[in-house]
Amino acid sequence: MPKKGIHPTWYLKTKVHCDGQEIMTVSSTKPDLQVDIWSGNHPFFTGSQKIIDTEGRVERFMKKYNIETEEGN
Repeated sequence: MPKKGIHPTWYLKTKVHCDGQEIMTVSSTKPDLQVDIWSGNHPFFTGSQKIIDTEGRVERFMKKYNIETEEGN
Protein backbone atom coordinates (compact mmCIF):
# COMPACT_ATOMS: atom_id res chain seq x y z
CA MET A 1 0.00 0.00 0.00
CA PRO A 2 1.29 3.50 -0.83
CA LYS A 3 1.79 5.89 2.03
CA LYS A 4 -1.04 8.31 2.61
CA GLY A 5 -0.52 12.06 2.30
CA ILE A 6 2.68 12.04 0.23
CA HIS A 7 1.24 11.75 -3.28
CA PRO A 8 -0.11 14.72 -5.27
CA THR A 9 -3.77 14.94 -6.20
CA TRP A 10 -4.48 13.24 -9.52
CA TYR A 11 -6.96 15.03 -11.80
CA LEU A 12 -8.59 12.70 -14.32
CA LYS A 13 -9.96 15.47 -16.54
CA THR A 14 -7.26 18.12 -16.89
CA LYS A 15 -8.01 20.57 -19.67
CA VAL A 16 -5.09 21.56 -21.91
CA HIS A 17 -5.27 25.11 -23.34
CA CYS A 18 -3.25 26.73 -26.13
CA ASP A 19 -3.89 30.35 -27.17
CA GLY A 20 -7.06 30.44 -25.09
CA GLN A 21 -8.62 27.40 -26.77
CA GLU A 22 -9.19 24.05 -25.15
CA ILE A 23 -7.22 21.47 -27.11
CA MET A 24 -7.68 18.21 -25.26
CA THR A 25 -8.38 16.58 -21.93
CA VAL A 26 -5.73 14.48 -20.21
CA SER A 27 -4.88 13.19 -16.74
CA SER A 28 -2.39 15.19 -14.70
CA THR A 29 -1.39 16.40 -11.26
CA LYS A 30 -2.58 19.90 -12.23
CA PRO A 31 -6.21 20.88 -12.84
CA ASP A 32 -5.42 23.04 -15.92
CA LEU A 33 -2.45 23.14 -18.30
CA GLN A 34 -1.36 26.04 -20.52
CA VAL A 35 0.91 25.12 -23.45
CA ASP A 36 2.56 27.30 -26.09
CA ILE A 37 3.11 24.61 -28.72
CA TRP A 38 1.28 21.37 -29.49
CA SER A 39 1.07 19.11 -32.54
CA GLY A 40 -1.71 21.25 -34.05
CA ASN A 41 0.47 24.36 -34.38
CA HIS A 42 4.03 22.97 -34.45
CA PRO A 43 5.75 23.46 -37.85
CA PHE A 44 6.93 19.84 -37.99
CA PHE A 45 3.39 18.46 -37.72
CA THR A 46 1.66 21.13 -39.82
CA GLY A 47 4.07 20.71 -42.76
CA SER A 48 5.30 24.29 -42.69
CA GLN A 49 8.77 23.39 -41.39
CA LYS A 50 11.64 24.83 -43.38
CA ILE A 51 15.16 23.48 -43.37
CA ILE A 52 17.79 26.14 -42.76
CA ASP A 53 20.89 25.16 -44.66
CA THR A 54 24.34 26.28 -43.66
CA GLU A 55 27.22 25.68 -46.05
CA GLY A 56 25.34 23.10 -48.14
CA ARG A 57 25.19 20.50 -45.39
CA VAL A 58 21.57 19.58 -46.04
CA GLU A 59 22.18 19.14 -49.78
CA ARG A 60 25.22 16.94 -49.14
CA PHE A 61 23.22 14.78 -46.73
CA MET A 62 20.29 14.48 -49.15
CA LYS A 63 22.61 13.62 -52.05
CA LYS A 64 24.58 11.10 -49.97
CA TYR A 65 21.44 9.18 -48.99
CA ASN A 66 19.65 9.77 -52.33
CA ILE A 67 16.71 11.62 -50.75
CA GLU A 68 14.58 13.95 -52.86
CA THR A 69 13.82 17.42 -51.48
CA GLU A 70 10.65 19.48 -51.92
CA GLU A 71 12.25 21.33 -54.83
CA GLY A 72 12.80 17.98 -56.60
CA ASN A 73 16.63 17.99 -56.39
